[in-house]
Amino acid sequence: MRGRNAGDRVTLLVSIFAADILPIFLIAGAGFLLARRLQASVKTLAHVTFYALVPCLVFKFLVTSRMTGPEAGRMALLAILVTGTMGLLARIVAIPLRLNRAELSAFLLVVMFSNGGNYGLPVVLFAFGNEALSHASVYFVTSSMMTYTVGVLVAGAGRRSISQAIVSIASVPAIYGVAAAALVLLTGVALPPTLMRPIGLLSDAAIPVMILVLGMQLERATAAERPSVVAAAVALSLVAAPFVAMGLTSMLGLSGAARQAGIVLAAMPAAVVTTILALEFDVAPAFVTNVVFISTLLSPLTLTPLIAFL
Repeated sequence: MRGRNAGDRVTLLVSIFAADILPIFLIAGAGFLLARRLQASVKTLAHVTFYALVPCLVFKFLVTSRMTGPEAGRMALLAILVTGTMGLLARIVAIPLRLNRAELSAFLLVVMFSNGGNYGLPVVLFAFGNEALSHASVYFVTSSMMTYTVGVLVAGAGRRSISQAIVSIASVPAIYGVAAAALVLLTGVALPPTLMRPIGLLSDAAIPVMILVLGMQLERATAAERPSVVAAAVALSLVAAPFVAMGLTSMLGLSGAARQAGIVLAAMPAAVVTTILALEFDVAPAFVTNVVFISTLLSPLTLTPLIAFL
């Protein structure tokens, strides 16, 4: 029986890698080759993603998701509390690291925002089923909204004054995607296929293009100048975050599928979208890319025992 359980855990690790991690690296590899062989502009593609694809992704996800009931509210609150707590931990850990403003913004970005979409949701579905996926969707949507509000503020503060960073939020198209989705949900208007189909196509393109940007940025990346800072960010994302989420789920009274989904999404590696924000606001993009890459590469080592525990 013991050998059988060990075999099951190995199978789970291989399945997670094949279904959720390998595809990310294959797409990122294509981006790497585009940058290396064709000298494709990562900045241009990042602009396309930031200003055209992501707003459609946010809009479609909000319009098609179902976030009702008290448990959905607690899941949304969990996402907010996890993000805030991780930001506080990152700020404390950053004190002895002596980071400048841009480096601090980058450090906060990668620790606060995890890859709950193209990585987290499939893992939750595979490990815990459709019920957990519905809870994970609420967490992801809330986290996405925070990424394009709080995340933009954090990124903007790296090179600008606080007032300029706040103003910069208004220039982020994803915010208008959220506002448009809220209007549709409040009014109950059914959008015609003429509008939803192009929005859906652009939304579907967002995640793979974001991973392409990651691969293109990796082509320009060099060895981390301060590996200890990268290691600290990776450790906070993969090791500290799940323990934070465990404590918060208990505090909020979440159990079962909701608890499983919330903890796993909190334990995901640094979000790919942070590379887009780092490029857009010029806050240590090489550092952010290193943390995203390394945390994604190491994530099976932390996620597999976590899933087995849950």
